[in-house]
Amino acid sequence: MEFPKHAGGCHCQNVRYEVQIDLTQIISCNCSICHKRGSVLGFVAESQFKLLKGQDAQTDYQFNKKNIHHLFCKTCGIMSYGTGTGPDGMKMIAINVRCLDGIDVSELDPVSVDGKLF
Repeated sequence: MEFPKHAGGCHCQNVRYEVQIDLTQIISCNCSICHKRGSVLGFVAESQFKLLKGQDAQTDYQFNKKNIHHLFCKTCGIMSYGTGTGPDGMKMIAINVRCLDGIDVSELDPVSVDGKLF
């Protein structure tokens, strides 16, 4: 299935990407990092994501099991997406939906996930 394409990126625009994402399948997680940064996340296959610019403008943060690369813009500090491996072994991209252009998260219905359990 093909989903709508959205543009997104960090606050200072040093990181920009395009992503095809189903905005009806997003989550609000209460794990230690998502809770503090207020992320609302959608997950896509690597093939649905295209980084337009900013590969070298980011720094990587990992913690706990180090399964996810939390990528932050070195200039503005925004984590607009992250990368990792899903439970099935496939590479995936975690999109911070709040960083998509023209998307109002208050109009969406994210599912609450208890990330503290993981």
